[in-house]
Amino acid sequence: MGLYDRYLSVRHRLREGEPPAHVAVVITERDLLEQGAYETLERFLGWAFEYGADRVTLSVSVLDEAVVPTLARELRSMDAPRAVAVREPGDTERADAPIQVSIGLGGKAEFAEAVRSLAAEVEAGRVDADGLDERDVEERLVFPDEPDLVLKTGAERLSDFMIWQSVYSELYFTDVNWRDFRERDYLRALLDFKDRQRRFGR
Repeated sequence: MGLYDRYLSVRHRLREGEPPAHVAVVITERDLLEQGAYETLERFLGWAFEYGADRVTLSVSVLDEAVVPTLARELRSMDAPRAVAVREPGDTERADAPIQVSIGLGGKAEFAEAVRSLAAEVEAGRVDADGLDERDVEERLVFPDEPDLVLKTGAERLSDFMIWQSVYSELYFTDVNWRDFRERDYLRALLDFKDRQRRFGR
């Protein structure tokens, strides 16, 4: 850790406010094809848990689904500091691990599958349509937890990512590309998060 990184780390530890317990980062398949991308990811996971997160979600947007099996294999085998749950397009099993990875499983598709599941249960008479609320949807999502902080590198645009869960998340955009993302960039995001007054829709 360089001197400037140490300075930011001290500022983070002294700044009032809780760090984000659940951090999500949005990257693309092209980011992971860059040299050193997985090493950056492994370092990022270490920083996230070191600075107070207890859960990390990685969303990888994919244009070519043919690359999904390769990405899934690489992400399952990375040197991660905690257990990893990887989900791909078509998966419906809930992800329940400290590190959750979505590869090409967009928020629209996840939400649509939850609605289909509810509709089938209503039709079968197992669920009363008049009694449905947001908890019924959340129970059927693959990624049920709401991130406190959503971090996007390289562009000021989110892909099809956790539409339901990130409604009240704090969004942080940096023009630093994933391959160049450093500890100081993450610390800047944490300091920005602590400076915000969260309203949760109020």
